[in-house]
Amino acid sequence: MHTKTKAKINKLRPMIRSNSYTFFFSIVLLLQLGCDLGNRNNSVSAGTVIVDEDSTKHILQKRKILTKDDIVLQKAFKYDQYTLNDEYPYKNTVRYFQWEKIKKGIAHIENEIAKGGKWGVLSNYKNQNKEAPTIDDFTRNDYGHVTDQYGVERYQSSPLFNINDETKLMRYGRDGWLVKILGSDTTEMVRIEGVSLDGEYLLPKNYLISWGDSVMFEKVVAVDVTNQNIATLQKNGNEWYILSMNPATTGIHKPPHSHETPTGIFAVQEKKEKMYYLIDGTNTIAGYAPYASRFTNGAYIHGVPIKYPQKSIIEYSPSLGTTPRSHMCVRNASSHAKFVYDWATVKQSIVIVID
Repeated sequence: MHTKTKAKINKLRPMIRSNSYTFFFSIVLLLQLGCDLGNRNNSVSAGTVIVDEDSTKHILQKRKILTKDDIVLQKAFKYDQYTLNDEYPYKNTVRYFQWEKIKKGIAHIENEIAKGGKWGVLSNYKNQNKEAPTIDDFTRNDYGHVTDQYGVERYQSSPLFNINDETKLMRYGRDGWLVKILGSDTTEMVRIEGVSLDGEYLLPKNYLISWGDSVMFEKVVAVDVTNQNIATLQKNGNEWYILSMNPATTGIHKPPHSHETPTGIFAVQEKKEKMYYLIDGTNTIAGYAPYASRFTNGAYIHGVPIKYPQKSIIEYSPSLGTTPRSHMCVRNASSHAKFVYDWATVKQSIVIVID
């Protein structure tokens, strides 16, 4: 072979080898892309090749954990009677809406929604699903009721067991608390993770209401037992609109019949146009409270109570926004209670009670 021809071939060999490698990896890339396109709805695994750089960043980016500073509030009143300011005088003090605590609660729920999963609600209203077992090392509170180390009463609560020992009762879960269902909800003992509480537990299935994985909590009722006020908020895009800011009256610690309104995060579980209440210590109906939305045990958000023989609705009471005095419920102006009753929907609404 001619010397010059050999030289040209020697120069071309690295290029040919490089192009062969390029061709080979191009084939591998196309095969990976084909697999990716065929499984576009599947989760991205390590090593998957994605052409769209923005999509790659979006899929692989670590999910941002929201804090209260990420929650944007904007006033857009849908109910504008008896409206309170952010800060307002009360006797010789100043009361206010604790927006930072409210935003913290909303951020927690937003993060849980973003995580996905199957939602559930603890349920044992009036012990209708059987009284929970007695916990070891229980105490009795001022009402003579068995309570756990967290102060949660046995009555109307759900028993939460150790995930490694279904005979070991760990604590009680309040009626209306939100949880995530980690296992099958058809087994006798269901593994759950707390949303309204910390930790994982086993729960007998009869104490659980399953709400599935399509729950979107976009409505919040925020109750402040310290400042005796109530606000309603609804999500719109990336913002939360404040729909109302009103005075309220919560439960008082007064054994044997009146209880504080418990703090925490609860689900709106049911609604009654009239919630009948009894004369203390009897089975006799004393009257009713209008437009009642129940969130835990016998605690409702409702209007001004009507005591028989009075039958017509009472719109407002001077005791609203003053000091706790109800049995556990959250009293409102009756027109505001109706606003909450009409607006708040089961599986979309939560109640955040702060102190």
